[in-house]
Amino acid sequence: MNFLKHWSIIRPQIEWARPGRTRLRLKKLKWFLNDWELFQELFTQQKDFQKLTLLPSLDDKNVTNGSLTYHYFYQDLFVAQCLFRDNPHLHVDFGSRIDGFVAHVASFRTLEVLDIRPIEQSIPNVLTRQADLMGDVSHLANYADSVSSLHVIEHLGLGRYGDPININGHLIGLENIYKILKPGGKFYFATPFGPQRIEFNTHRIFNLSYLMEYLKPRYEFLNFAYVDDGNNLHPSVELTSENIKSNLGQNFACAIFELRKK
Repeated sequence: MNFLKHWSIIRPQIEWARPGRTRLRLKKLKWFLNDWELFQELFTQQKDFQKLTLLPSLDDKNVTNGSLTYHYFYQDLFVAQCLFRDNPHLHVDFGSRIDGFVAHVASFRTLEVLDIRPIEQSIPNVLTRQADLMGDVSHLANYADSVSSLHVIEHLGLGRYGDPININGHLIGLENIYKILKPGGKFYFATPFGPQRIEFNTHRIFNLSYLMEYLKPRYEFLNFAYVDDGNNLHPSVELTSENIKSNLGQNFACAIFELRKK
């Protein structure tokens, strides 16, 4: 392989490489350039395509088929399956991923989605409105048969998404969700858990004992699932006193609560 011959291809790829990664980039370029020379020869022998240009993609050959996005893949799929099973009359979501959970649910039913950020696209089966979960929700009191909020509460009040700074933003958001739910309504709630801390301005991580103290007076516990530190789903786990105290041995896991408003 004559690397100088292909310097116009090699140079931008080396410049794109992160510091200390040039050798790995050159290794990937080697197979790419071999493929490029072979394909150029084959291209001259066909008549269906008249134009051949370059757009190197070097990082897909040795990875698995797709990625299970940390926490979100299992969380979104699991709660969407719960919603399919329960089939509430009116479901409202606060801030969950549009390209994950919301898309899953919209494939089989309508839902309302509220987010502090504007949602400009028109999405089939998705009714959207811009709203601050820390704001006044009195006009939505006892509104929804079920509510979901997945990996959202931990961000409220940290300013990351344009929300106002508020040290108790997570509690205000949880109280507003409680107000919006009808009596007997279901709350599908997911948030990080582990040793309690704030990693500003990204998120909070909650002790299970802290979450339980807030949720127990307000909700009946129907199921607890979690995605562990290794990104494995545990679909139904008993919250014993030891599990709560130890945070199930996790540092940054995702708790998934299925709750019913008392």
